[in-house]
Amino acid sequence: MRPAPTRRAVLAAAAWAAARVPAAAAPAPLRLRRGVNTWPWFSLTREFPAPRTDYGTPPFQEGRPVPTGRDLARLRAAGFDFLRLPVDPGPFAAAAPEEHERLMRDLKAAVEAALRADLAVLVNVQANGATHHWNPQNFYGDPGAPLFPAYRRFVSDLARMLEGITPDRLALEPVNEPPQGCGAASWLTIQDDLLGEARRVAPRLTLVACGACGSMITGLTALDPRPLARFAPLLFTFHYYEPYLFSHQGAPWMREPVYRALNSVPWPASAGRLESTLAAVKARMAGDAGLSAEAKHDAYTLTEAKLGEYFAAQPDKGYLARHLAMVGEWGRGHGIAPANIVLGEFGALRSDARYVASHAEDRARYVRDVREAAEAEGFPWAFWNLFDGMGLMDDATKRFDPAIVTALGLRVPADDR
Repeated sequence: MRPAPTRRAVLAAAAWAAARVPAAAAPAPLRLRRGVNTWPWFSLTREFPAPRTDYGTPPFQEGRPVPTGRDLARLRAAGFDFLRLPVDPGPFAAAAPEEHERLMRDLKAAVEAALRADLAVLVNVQANGATHHWNPQNFYGDPGAPLFPAYRRFVSDLARMLEGITPDRLALEPVNEPPQGCGAASWLTIQDDLLGEARRVAPRLTLVACGACGSMITGLTALDPRPLARFAPLLFTFHYYEPYLFSHQGAPWMREPVYRALNSVPWPASAGRLESTLAAVKARMAGDAGLSAEAKHDAYTLTEAKLGEYFAAQPDKGYLARHLAMVGEWGRGHGIAPANIVLGEFGALRSDARYVASHAEDRARYVRDVREAAEAEGFPWAFWNLFDGMGLMDDATKRFDPAIVTALGLRVPADDR
């Protein structure tokens, strides 16, 4: 049962309504419930190494997993109602006019395919941090970033295109995981500019705002949403992968030396033992020919300390619920309905032919617990991801992982059983 609204929440809601210009003219934002991210549909590019700044043709890797129309229909049958579609802006910004138009047609066709499957679409502009030129720092690291004008043009083009399809079923999130510090003035300036341009060309389209700090909870709770009210209809979003020692164990892209050999971390912590996890880490390190003995020693020492903290803290579902309650309190304090705050990413790396990470049963418990904590607060959510190591589907066979489907509170379609 929810507590009665506080005087602060009532006043905040009144201030939020008063700030909308004009309040009556703005339609309600897109209603979302259960979604899935579709990376790498418009990601995984073929950029040339420095000093070149262009891409191959086509710019997206041809072998990447891409959902078919049948896959989209199966997602709807499973119970999803929307896709969060990450789009790398690099190929669009780098393209000559004719190629740019072709890429925009391809993206429009993908959005329309999802709509035909009765799935709403939240399009997220997601710059690739691994690219040497067309990366977040060059695009929007600060208001004077060298590629910001090109990025802004792409956001404008995208907003105009989505407005022309069916704005009541679409939304645009102009930036993914901004790198600025929590509450940074530079991020507020950049976001205000991008939302303003998108709203100029798309009066009815739902826009999505976020805090800095990589879209983490602390970034959102540091954000004052009142100046953004003029961009309604508006949703807010955040990402959640805590505790990273569980969700990102075995992730080769993590920079900290802890994650390379980390595996067999249980969820909740009470489901396993420190000694067993450390033994699994040692075994993984022993077979790693890519690290020196000294590097392994240093990594193990740090891993042992971090895992000691993990098991001492005993994180569980209550730990997740307390974190997400911080977002709920932020929303109530500002008069923002829970349905307008989207958990845009959550998930955990699985063990498969590519990765040695969590055990399947621990991963399923974690996904279920995060999903239930989000729903208890009333937040819509988008699971990360449809494919790859955090995926819901097998990249090659396109079969669902039934344990994860169940953990998400959904159903495996009859033709997938």
